[in-house]
Amino acid sequence: MSAQTVASTAYRQVPGTPLRTYVFDSHTEMAVYVARLIANVIRERNEAGQYAVLGLATGSSPVSVYRELIRMHKEEGLDFSRTFAFALDEYYGLSDKDEQSFRDWLYKHFFSQVNIPESQWAVPGSLVPDSEIEEHCRWYEECIQAAGGIDVQLLGIGRNGHIGFNEPYSPRFSRTRRVTLDEVTRKDAASDFYGEDHVPMQAITMGIGTIMQARRIILMALGEHKAAIIREALEGEVTERVPASFLREHLDATVLLDEAAASELKGVATPWLLGEVEWTGEMAKRAVLWLSREEQQPLLKLDASHFLKHNLYQLLRARAAEGGASQFRQAVEVLTREVFEEMMRSINHHPAGVCQQGVGRKRILCFSPHPDDDVISMGGTLIRLNEDGHEVHVAYMTSGNIAVFDHDAENVARMVAEYNRHFGIDPQASEAKERWVAEELRRKRPRQQDHPDIRAIKALIRRCEAKSAATVCGCKLEHLHFLNLPFYETGTIEKRPVGDEDRAIIRRLIEEVQPDQIYMAGDFSDPHGTHRVCAQGILQVLQQLQAKTGRCYEVLLYRGAWQEWAPHEVEIAVPLSPADMERKKHAIFRHESQKDTALFPGADRREFWQRAQDRNINTAKVYNELGLPEYYAMEGFVRYRGQRL
Repeated sequence: MSAQTVASTAYRQVPGTPLRTYVFDSHTEMAVYVARLIANVIRERNEAGQYAVLGLATGSSPVSVYRELIRMHKEEGLDFSRTFAFALDEYYGLSDKDEQSFRDWLYKHFFSQVNIPESQWAVPGSLVPDSEIEEHCRWYEECIQAAGGIDVQLLGIGRNGHIGFNEPYSPRFSRTRRVTLDEVTRKDAASDFYGEDHVPMQAITMGIGTIMQARRIILMALGEHKAAIIREALEGEVTERVPASFLREHLDATVLLDEAAASELKGVATPWLLGEVEWTGEMAKRAVLWLSREEQQPLLKLDASHFLKHNLYQLLRARAAEGGASQFRQAVEVLTREVFEEMMRSINHHPAGVCQQGVGRKRILCFSPHPDDDVISMGGTLIRLNEDGHEVHVAYMTSGNIAVFDHDAENVARMVAEYNRHFGIDPQASEAKERWVAEELRRKRPRQQDHPDIRAIKALIRRCEAKSAATVCGCKLEHLHFLNLPFYETGTIEKRPVGDEDRAIIRRLIEEVQPDQIYMAGDFSDPHGTHRVCAQGILQVLQQLQAKTGRCYEVLLYRGAWQEWAPHEVEIAVPLSPADMERKKHAIFRHESQKDTALFPGADRREFWQRAQDRNINTAKVYNELGLPEYYAMEGFVRYRGQRL
């Protein structure tokens, strides 16, 4: 089936890749695209009197696909009764009580909400006796073949290039089997298991040969942390070292990406190297900045020879009235000066202006998805906004309670009990609570979510740290708002979609504060998804308020916890002095539960203060290398202009 048979949505094809590769404006539109494709396969097979056969993956990328398929089943009558479904893989050794089980995940997110008979879906066994593993894997292969073979196989991709749990150096023609998980895979799964130590060592997975026999393959990837491996899989060698690269040998495989995951592909990062492009102002700026960094020359030192060396004569030709050498030189001067001046205008020491004796004071509202995103990503700017005399509010959208170690919760319970004993405040009840906390944490099984009371203690730890950190940046305690949005309070890594109750809380705060300027996280593809969900809630509320009042809010997007804006994206760069950076670091240090070793550090193993410092210093370094003024560090921001989520 071709892509054209699926209703059009907001995506574009990436040139220069060996597989059909599409970049979507939002993960929601990607999910709708895939769901419609699957629905078309089901209907076509059923109309031909045949069963449709699906190969299903788990995780944050496909979950939106399943939600859309469920909606289509309930609202459009999509019938799954003549559909077989086979899970791609399963952790080995998990029990039915483990929430990380892919069987449990697929049942909860899909099978239980559509009309696939239980006899028509299968997941590799997680507790098959060791002596029966090979027989079980052969049985799984035979079930797939008996169903008619897989029509559509959904895949994700690991940072090491794995598909399913086919880790690097898996054989090209491998079949369903038990495998040992790679260290990178286990690190990336650590957040789902409340720590790397609890991640199983083994899994059962369809083999690469099994996957390649599917009639159609759809690989989905979201986020900057997938960009490097997507580039390697699509533009590097076809090799066992990168199992996903074998998809290039498939006759009908498609790769679906968001902008972040596609950012390192040549057709996205440097399309002018592949051929003619449409030279919009944005494209010209990107090319000139890229050329400056590629040639290691400041913007105003670039000349025509640099442009010609890198296939950018087409850009000069587009700017020059004719093709002569003098026009090329003039085009270079105009282009480099325009980009230089635009980058100069982005440097802004006072992003909300300066308040003098109460004149020009603005209300600032910074939305922080987790209790530490504010100081990690824009702590220096918070310092500046407060020093400039503005009324700075910070809204902590979630409690962050799942990111606290058990020993921190136990220590706080012990400290409260000691405090109460010292001051004679109901010592017996305090001691009983201290014992209960210790016993509850010891009873907790690996991979088990916390008791609600333990989560409450952990939430208080994050709240107190947030207050302490914000005051380092000059914020007043009465201007700190703890929203505790309900979508987050599942007790697990996985969150619900943002709902009416979440939006109502956000709306009440905006109507109460009446901000002149709003800051929010722009990491729309962060690995844990919380930033994106929070952004969706904020933007939905702002759209509602604009429709009601006609007011358009100034919204600035920050990054920093997971990645930084590229130079061509930055619209406001706030310079930080060494003293500003040191103060920002001290604010981050106040988040002691995240210090030294964070429970969920993601792929970047550095501490959050190190990430922030390195990224802010590097942004300033990039500006200086472009020939712009030299600063110690910078925080970058982008204006929100309707980017889709």
